[in-house]
Parts: sequence; structure tokens; C-alpha cells
Amino acid sequence: MMLEFLNPPFMQRALIAAVLVGITAPAIGIYLVQRRQALMGDGIGHVAMTGVGLGFLLSTNPVWMATLVAVAGSVVMELIRWYGRTRGDIALAMLFYGGMAGGVMLINLSDTGSNANLTSFLFGSLSTVSEEDVTAIVVLAAFVVLVTVGLRRQLFAVSQDEEFARVTGLPVRVLNLLVAVTAAVTVTVAMRVVGLLLVSALMVVPVAAAQQIAKSFKVTFVLAVVIGTAVTLAGTVTSYYQDVPPGATIVLLAIAAFIVLTALATPLARRRARGGTNEADRCTLEVPAARRPKDDVQV
Repeated sequence: MMLEFLNPPFMQRALIAAVLVGITAPAIGIYLVQRRQALMGDGIGHVAMTGVGLGFLLSTNPVWMATLVAVAGSVVMELIRWYGRTRGDIALAMLFYGGMAGGVMLINLSDTGSNANLTSFLFGSLSTVSEEDVTAIVVLAAFVVLVTVGLRRQLFAVSQDEEFARVTGLPVRVLNLLVAVTAAVTVTVAMRVVGLLLVSALMVVPVAAAQQIAKSFKVTFVLAVVIGTAVTLAGTVTSYYQDVPPGATIVLLAIAAFIVLTALATPLARRRARGGTNEADRCTLEVPAARRPKDDVQV
């Protein structure tokens, strides 16, 4: 049966999570790309690892604990960006690597954690998505969609030009913090399917792919979400049938989509350029003779 993959309960949960990840990651990723913070998700993923370790150590849901730690880490990252000055990059590096090291240490200190648990959070795993995880992912994804869609005009203004947004009266620092927190929530939404080490790619690559053919922010946003949802679903199904890591499969499919759209965009751009030239020539021909410049006019 072609729809055999829908029968196992773990695949039903994984597909729900995949759809939500495909929507939320590009939705916040488009603002990170506009702000030139494409690798922010990668840093938050490192910090969230400490939350996962705490979840195992305290015998609580790793998704919720990772969310709390990732949000705290994203706020610290934003504060470093404001006040870090020359040593900001060093502080961020220590935060990122310390978060990853702390997570590995805490998981190994816990009674229930293991290297298999660590791998599933780093690279994603379909079989480990529980009903409790799905509930948490649904709630967190709803928050991400509410912020990225409901405040799209304000977030776009801040992402494009902070000084202009500040002059217009927007609370720039609050909105910057909201972007950072929303990115942190998105990382924890995606870690079960894509993995903490690869989630940043799903935030960035669908957006970059959409930008190849889209000419406006709105179209780019919608197309990036469509691409993100398509590759997460395709990657999840491929992982089920071929027994390959879902996170790696999803990211490779996203890169493939970027390559295809880039290849399509090149001839489209040339056609538009030729069309623009022809239109200019036509406009020149249509100028009345009386209004054309005389060849013998001295400059």
C-alpha cells in the first residue's frame, strides 16, 4: 500500500511534528536571514542541549526543559549583541560550546540518559516522538505562528532597518528579544524531527531557495513555508522507507530544492532582462519625433 507509512502510530506523530516544523522553521528563519543572523539557530541549538540534559537529569520532559534553557540562552545572546562590543564573539562562543558540553555531561550523569538519547536529539529520530512531545510541539508551534504572522509588519521593519523602526516609534529592543525567543522556541519544536545540529539549516535554506524566484517579502514567506513543509514531509517519509536519518534527509532535500530553484531562476532573470530591454526600446520608438533629441544639437 502506498500509504502504509500512515499506519504506525509513531509515524503519525512524526508527520504531525514534521508539518509543524516545516511551517515554523522558515517562518522565523526569514526574519533571521533579513537580520543577517542565519546561524543564530545553530547557536541556540547548542544551548538547548543543556536543557535536554537537565530534562533527563530531573526526569522531566526534555522538550519543555530545552525550551526554557533555549529561551534564556537566546535572551543572553541578544544582550551580548547589544552590549558585547569587541568581546561579544568570544562570549557567544563560550555560551555555544558550554551549552553543548553541559548537555552531554548532564545526559551522562542522569540515570535515564544515554548516547542513543543524545544522538536522537542531535540529528532527529522518528521513533522517539511521543504523544507528550507532540502536545508540546503543537503548543510551541502555535506561539511561533502567532508571532511571525501576527507581528509580521513590525518584525519586518525591525529586521530591515532598526534605526528607521526606532524613529517610527516601534519598540525595537522588545521586538528583537521577541525574534530571539521565537527562534529559540522554533529550535525546540524542530529538534525531535531535524535535530539540534541541523535545525538552523531548515530555518535558512528554504528561505534562500524561495528568494531565488520570489520578488517580495510576502511571496518569499509563503513559498519558504511551502518548501519547508514539502521537504520535512518528504524527508520523514523517505526516512521511514529507507531507514536513513530524518534530519540529514530533510536538510539534503532542502538544499536540492535550493539548487533546482536557483537553476530555474537564472533563465527567468535573463528573460526578464531581455523583456526589460525590449520594453525600453519600444518606449523609445514610441516617442514622438518632435520630442526626440536632435542629432545636431550642440551640448
